[in-house]
Amino acid sequence: MQQYHAVVRNILANNVTIDSGDRVLVLSDRSTEPVASKFLDGLLANDVHAQLFIMADREKSGEEPTPEALEHILAFDATFCLTKHSLTHTSARKQAVAAGKLFVTMPGITEYILTEGAMTADSVRVERETIEMAEKITRASAAIIHSGGGSHRLRVPLEGRDGIASTGVFRGKGVGGNLPSGEAYVAPVEYAVSGTLEVNGSIAGIGLVDEPVVLEVREGRLESASGSQGARLLEMLGDGLGRQVAELGIGTNHAAGVIGDILEDEKAYDTIHIAFGSNNTFGGTIAAGVHIDCIVAGPTVEWV
Repeated sequence: MQQYHAVVRNILANNVTIDSGDRVLVLSDRSTEPVASKFLDGLLANDVHAQLFIMADREKSGEEPTPEALEHILAFDATFCLTKHSLTHTSARKQAVAAGKLFVTMPGITEYILTEGAMTADSVRVERETIEMAEKITRASAAIIHSGGGSHRLRVPLEGRDGIASTGVFRGKGVGGNLPSGEAYVAPVEYAVSGTLEVNGSIAGIGLVDEPVVLEVREGRLESASGSQGARLLEMLGDGLGRQVAELGIGTNHAAGVIGDILEDEKAYDTIHIAFGSNNTFGGTIAAGVHIDCIVAGPTVEWV
């Protein structure tokens, strides 16, 4: 337990602004309750006024929290979301930030990530390198992703879209995002991404891929995904807007690896991720009620 106290102390010192007297909510679900309870204990041990609320597991990333959970979020000054699936790209996050709350999402968080993985990174370095990558994205008119040893090519138009730096450092209130973090990401031009991509890392809600999953995208829509895990991806996304390309992300956390947990995987060096579904919370126009990331390790990125 002392290890958790130290981890939380480091987060409070380097990643977030929690003022004296702030009321802090730890939002959890049944799957992550054990880690969330230890995280709560770490907050209390560091003299933070904190409370735990447990909701039912969401079925997929991007699904909204329960109405009762949203009531709690809006009643507290800051929320740490230690949940199975991501609440990052939800209306709840948007509402909390607009109301001047701190909203930190930690989907799929594990003891390993907190004590040995991405959370152990040098936050100053991660912040600097993430901002630099976001600036590169903003300058680009498109990114061409080469995967599968060069046998697959995906063109991602970015004209007029700004890169976003997810640094894992949140100054003040009215902000939100992942912790741990370390990724620069962007909402590509809608209905314009085309080509094929070999996913050889992991898929949110599925984990590490058993064999590479080849995705075919036409006019921004995922038309096919190979293998049984590709079929599962299509099932999670549904037949509607969930199949639209929502995000291009670049990992910038030197302490992260591809371990089968999307929270860490999408932050790892030498990875990119393409997500499908909602992007209306970060500069796009798609509201699909789902957001699924697909990790590619060792790609070649051509900026044009």
